[in-house]
Amino acid sequence: MLRLALLLKRSYPRLAGFAMIPVIRALVLLARGLGPVRATAFGAALLRTLGPLLPAHRTAMTNLRAAFPDMPEAERRRIALAAWDNLGRTGAEYAHLDTLFDYDPAATGPTRTEVSGIEHFYALRDDGRPGLIFSAHLANWELPAICAARFGLDATAVFRPPNNPAAARLVQEVRRRTMGGLAASKPGAVFAMRDVVENGGHLGQLIDQHFTRGVVVNFLGRPCLANPLLAKLARHYDCPVHGVRVVRLPEGRFGLELTPPLDLPRAADGTIDIAGAMQAMTTVVEGWVRENPGQWLWMHRRWRPDMLPKPRVASVSLQPMVEASQANVISPSASQTV
Repeated sequence: MLRLALLLKRSYPRLAGFAMIPVIRALVLLARGLGPVRATAFGAALLRTLGPLLPAHRTAMTNLRAAFPDMPEAERRRIALAAWDNLGRTGAEYAHLDTLFDYDPAATGPTRTEVSGIEHFYALRDDGRPGLIFSAHLANWELPAICAARFGLDATAVFRPPNNPAAARLVQEVRRRTMGGLAASKPGAVFAMRDVVENGGHLGQLIDQHFTRGVVVNFLGRPCLANPLLAKLARHYDCPVHGVRVVRLPEGRFGLELTPPLDLPRAADGTIDIAGAMQAMTTVVEGWVRENPGQWLWMHRRWRPDMLPKPRVASVSLQPMVEASQANVISPSASQTV
């Protein structure tokens, strides 16, 4: 019985997650029934109400105080509330991802989505070379992968599966219907990601999450750890690296912006410097966040100072100290006076 109790205790979070599957599916059906406009408004109102009551809200406020030390507290609270609003809208939009992106270069009337830097997208698609794309948790961060699939860019999106099994299953189903290749960020997946680039494909990754074995970068005035995967691939294959962001616009519209290829710093031997490259990408993301702070995911623990690499302490040889000590020792016979 004790063993059974321990097994149930360890399995409870996973079992509870699976128990949420019908609840989440019911919410998706409700969102589809409401339509994109009413569903996103409902999701925004729900999280604007519930979000400030959750422990993650304390994380958001702590992050905002550290990132904007001179900002009035009321403005920080406004940004945190806007972040909950954005997260609620993004969650509701999963039910409508297949219809959310409607950009058409030939359209004569208004569309829900507009794209800037489309010439860089076509260059990526048609240059016959592999390419890398970084992004961040801004607005609805799923749209760039949908854009790539819609316009024939051979791209694989690297994603981190949600911890909740119900949410993970739903997100996986939605992504497979609307996006191209997918690669879950897990042990051993780096080889599959390398193969994508090796075969001339394109790899996209969100780079604004903590990565325990990452390189140290400065983000919003504080050091944190970034996944160096894109920098390592750029160094090995010497392929272009672009940034893409999403901006939430008024009246339920979106703007996508693809940057020109970054001029990444290089080491003395001409190869791309990995730490410098990740800092360059992170600096671009920082600019995006400062421009639209209420559309970034402030609730996650991006900064973890306790996990930063400890500075190395230079080893000190004890031999000189021993020799000095021996030189200062006075033998009993020498200390006697005659």
